[in-house]
This record gives sequence, structure tokens and C-alpha cells, in this order.
Amino acid sequence: MAAASLYPVTREVEMAKDPVCNMDVDEKKAAATAEYKGKTYYFCAPGCKKAFLQNPEKYLKPSK
Repeated sequence: MAAASLYPVTREVEMAKDPVCNMDVDEKKAAATAEYKGKTYYFCAPGCKKAFLQNPEKYLKPSK
């Protein structure tokens, strides 16, 4: 009889960065999503989506 594993089985989770607050967001459990220029963005909360939609380019510019 094989011994039980001491480590939990992990599943691969697709994580995305919320472009507004930079939080890691599970793509399957995101509080909100938005399409912009053919790409899907994932958000931790509806408020981040709202801020993004008001000015997407502000949040997509590379930080300096």
C-alpha cells in the first residue's frame, strides 16, 4: 500500500495582473473583466474595472 503524499496536490491557476492595483487575480474567479483593444483584462473588484474603463491608457503605460 502506497503512503499518502505529504504535499497537497496543486492545480495550475491562470493568474493575471489587475492593471489598476497590480494585484494578482485568478482569471476564473475575477470580480470583473473588460475587453480593450482585443485583449481581456481581469480585475480584483468592480471599482478597479470602472477606473480602468474611464482611462485605460493611464493603466497600460509602462511604469517608470
